[in-house]
Amino acid sequence: MFTKLTFADANASYENAEFVIFGAPFDGTSCFRSGSRGAPLAIRKASYNFELYYPAYDIDLGDISFCDLGDIDVSTLVDETLAFIQSEMKRIIGDGKTPIMIGGEHSLTCACVRAFSDVNVVVLDAHLDLRDEYAGTRQSHACVSRRILDRVGVESYASLGIRSGAREEYDFAKQNGVRFYSATQVQSEGVVNITQDLIKYLGKGKIYLSIDMDVIDPAYAPAVGTPEPFGLTPDDIRYILQALAPRVVGFDLVEISPDYDHGQTSLLGAKLIREFIVVKGSVKNERTTTTG
Repeated sequence: MFTKLTFADANASYENAEFVIFGAPFDGTSCFRSGSRGAPLAIRKASYNFELYYPAYDIDLGDISFCDLGDIDVSTLVDETLAFIQSEMKRIIGDGKTPIMIGGEHSLTCACVRAFSDVNVVVLDAHLDLRDEYAGTRQSHACVSRRILDRVGVESYASLGIRSGAREEYDFAKQNGVRFYSATQVQSEGVVNITQDLIKYLGKGKIYLSIDMDVIDPAYAPAVGTPEPFGLTPDDIRYILQALAPRVVGFDLVEISPDYDHGQTSLLGAKLIREFIVVKGSVKNERTTTTG
């Protein structure tokens, strides 16, 4: 770990933290815009913009114990980087804490999922990412959902916000019963109804949540690796995050390429991370107060 700047208000020690943040500055398989390796630092800088208090939950972020370990060491090779991340995730999970990874590109999510033995996976993304191979590697960001399916199976996976993919990916999804919700479905049926259907589909198990920031329309989040118009709104993502957070046991936010705007995408990413900590942390604190 080498980053000196930590996520704002992350004042707990690792031993006392409920949530553990770490960055993964890797974008070795990026194919349109590189630069997501700079996202962990940009998001940390942006995190200092916000107030501590969340009136909807009557809680200060400072009342929740979380820490930032800095950036994990990465390799120039994707397989080695994935191994480093998986090892760190296992350590954090084994110590009974909730890991939060700041990417980096989306291929890194595979390593996070592999660290769990039994988990449902929800991916918020503009792209299906169901290619078996892309640009000579099966570990590309364009293959991430395919690799997740290899790990957890179709019954434990769903993606939301989809509006792009190759014909072969749509064919694979149809032939294998892969559950995904398009951005058009969310817009026409409403985010509340879609989220309820998603929760019903996954059942009562634990959830790993991955947010690829290109799920959000580039009008709101322009600085991403592969921007795709006609996306979801920040409020859509916030609602989904709030609904799922109590069951989420691991979380990542990926694919911000901060050089492509004036900081607004990093601000949004930082706010979503803070929102996750507050929502899940407030549920934990409420349970502790009720049973204590």
